[in-house]
Amino acid sequence: MKKDEAEKAIRHLCHEWAKERGIPHAPVDQPSFSDFKSWLSSKGYSHYLGFRSVMGPDYDAEMWFDQEFKQTWRN
Repeated sequence: MKKDEAEKAIRHLCHEWAKERGIPHAPVDQPSFSDFKSWLSSKGYSHYLGFRSVMGPDYDAEMWFDQEFKQTWRN
């Protein structure tokens, strides 16, 4: 899996996860990346975290997750 392919999928799946969890696009609370990561695994999407990255796939995926939910102020 290439990083750019994974990024597109992860960003899309952030919104699928949010819909399923009833989380609004601009959440009031901080969405949980660990819950999202568990959801990826339970849905069979964990392979999207199998790309090569200097900082590591979890770090990059969490940054994309935070960007999608406008939570980058946390980083």
